[in-house]
Amino acid sequence: MLKVDECRAEELKGIGWPPEDVRRYEELWEYRQRWGAINLERDERIFLRKADTDLPKLQAHGKAAKKATRDKSHYRWLALYLDALKASPPETELDEGEQGAWPILLEEELRALDYYEPVLGLPDTLKAKALIPLREQWVEQAAALGRTLSFDFQAPLEALKASTKTSWKPLRSQAIDPSSYPVLPSDAAQAFRAQVRQAITAQILSSFPSLKDTEKPEPADDWQPR
Repeated sequence: MLKVDECRAEELKGIGWPPEDVRRYEELWEYRQRWGAINLERDERIFLRKADTDLPKLQAHGKAAKKATRDKSHYRWLALYLDALKASPPETELDEGEQGAWPILLEEELRALDYYEPVLGLPDTLKAKALIPLREQWVEQAAALGRTLSFDFQAPLEALKASTKTSWKPLRSQAIDPSSYPVLPSDAAQAFRAQVRQAITAQILSSFPSLKDTEKPEPADDWQPR
């Protein structure tokens, strides 16, 4: 059986597997990636073999057809929150020139992912957890530069769970004040964006295993995803 570095749960969903089976596959796949199959129960190994059989065949060179970065689970999780933030009352009621710190932060993280195109399989997403406390630190610094509004960060995920099963976690699992929403005036917002752009790029490049050997230079300041 050829081994791939990315969970193919979305493909199972696409061929009609029930959500509960897709979720079970995700959990067992991650366990097998970390610890191997030796400690799995017999029925769990059979379940994984059935999934591997049902999945579209791998290409001859041993890899599945490459999924676009924007279709990866980690990217879509961040994009879910960014879209929810941009449509929320705190954003739609800002004064002229003001920007929320959280949308800036997520825009820059997604920009880095768009540019470097990491695999975003389990090794990368485990390392991405280091960004959780860093996001909180950066936003806390931004709070001193403007005013603070409120946003329900649980709401986007709860709305998603009402219509589909998901293993996604809340964006802010280590927040001291989980509803704080710092808003920055224009000049401070530009400075904050420049700061987090540099910090996020450095963190992703230094920690994501799939980018260990990348030769891409840092993106130009005016580079934007298509």
